[in-house]
Amino acid sequence: MAELVYRPVVGLALTMFKAWDLKIDCKGSENIPRSGGAVLVSNHISYLDFIFSGLAALPQKRLVRFMAKESVFRHKISGPLMRGMKHIPVDRKQGEAAYAHALDSLRSGEVVGVFPEATISQSFTLKGFKSGAARLAQEAGVPLVPMAVWGTQRLWTKGHPRNFRRSHTPITIRVGEALEASRDKYAGAITRQLRERVQELLEAAQRAYPVRPKGPDDTWWLPAHLGGTAPTPEEVREAEAR
Repeated sequence: MAELVYRPVVGLALTMFKAWDLKIDCKGSENIPRSGGAVLVSNHISYLDFIFSGLAALPQKRLVRFMAKESVFRHKISGPLMRGMKHIPVDRKQGEAAYAHALDSLRSGEVVGVFPEATISQSFTLKGFKSGAARLAQEAGVPLVPMAVWGTQRLWTKGHPRNFRRSHTPITIRVGEALEASRDKYAGAITRQLRERVQELLEAAQRAYPVRPKGPDDTWWLPAHLGGTAPTPEEVREAEAR
């Protein structure tokens, strides 16, 4: 079926990346299967993560159908685009419908993108993973493909203004080897293994990242354990509990 919306949107995104002079370093795209269903699983640190996660699949000529919160589909601008690109709306009060939609997509040979942390990590560290990605892969009989993005938080993230000027910002993407979601394993055990893989890829992306904060006022995008001033996971939990 012709992709009358997705491919033009990809072309626009690539043009914007060039205009912003982003320095994109993507490795491991070959781990995304060229055909058949797969669940692409990424960390979540920015509102733009789905764009860059999808970018990693382009060398394999795959278009990723991302699971995203339902409110995005109701927006007058993003809604028609999200529906046209066949992304999957998630209503957290009725998650069964989104799960069934994603399962149908996987069984029809699509790549489905999932952010198992569910929300953006304001500490820029990995939060706990929900088991939905593992359960989808098990039920559809498809592999899980772990990946990590780094640097996207410097463009647009929760609690910080957008930075869409020509900033030369590096974006690092790492895609790991596929993980089998065996039906004879508990989804929780697969989820723990999957989180470990994403953590390894995130650390690899951070090591490969070519720049450091420019000074004391530019440390907000680096997690506390790496010397930055982003809130710790504990601080984020305390703030959310107030």
